[in-house]
Amino acid sequence: MVLALTVCGIVVALVVVGLFLFGLRRRLIQRSGGTFDCSLRWDVREQSDVNGKGWSYGVARYNGDRIEWFRVFSYALRPRRVLERSRIEVAGRRLPEGEEELALLSDAVILACVHEGTHLELAMSEDALTGFLAWLEAADRLAPAGRPR
Repeated sequence: MVLALTVCGIVVALVVVGLFLFGLRRRLIQRSGGTFDCSLRWDVREQSDVNGKGWSYGVARYNGDRIEWFRVFSYALRPRRVLERSRIEVAGRRLPEGEEELALLSDAVILACVHEGTHLELAMSEDALTGFLAWLEAADRLAPAGRPR
């Protein structure tokens, strides 16, 4: 009986520590500001695939001329993907369809992009999308005259 209670106590303690570390990691990522919830589907075929597979829930963070994307369910402090602002091309925008509606947050808008030849999709709220597109357009205004991005 004592052994069972000890094992249960250890399991509960490990779960609490794990949840605490998830929260601490998220806090560290958000500490520098400029973060938003963003699901990512990497290396997407050119035709739209609406089966809901391949989406990873995460947090994106603006860092200068880069977007750093972190998986939510990870303990890694480094971003899983880094997108350079000057290399992101927006290919289209759409609403989730079919099973994607279940895989993504309820207010998500999907932005199809190409980054260094890789097709990817980002799903974020309408407000986050407005900020993201403004951030992309700011690169055009910041580039010196006569110099291409």
